[in-house]
Amino acid sequence: MAGLSVRSFDAPDESRTPQKTKLDVVDLGGVKAARLTAQPGWRWSECIKPVVGGDSCQAHHVGVISSGSMHVVHDDGTEGDVGPGEAYVIEAGHDAWVTSSEPLVAYEFDSSTAEKYAAST
Repeated sequence: MAGLSVRSFDAPDESRTPQKTKLDVVDLGGVKAARLTAQPGWRWSECIKPVVGGDSCQAHHVGVISSGSMHVVHDDGTEGDVGPGEAYVIEAGHDAWVTSSEPLVAYEFDSSTAEKYAAST
């Protein structure tokens, strides 16, 4: 059966606001997507780790950055940068931080991550 689900991130089903972070989550009929806005100075290990615990981010991220940029370092030492207009997959076991002077705005499409990211355990 064909269907269309449309939701606005400006009227999300849920918003989470850890330090220097805003995560807006929309439910598209059982599939969740999120808009992450992270302010300059945001770093996973300083802003999200206190909420979720652990040594590194264990979320699997699939998304695209619309503005701003970030640097990602994996537990195994691999690292790289992601910027505006770039799609990404970030595997579990990493730290990341905003490298731009403007807020990072990214859209996440891994439904499980969108549902659980930055939520207290």
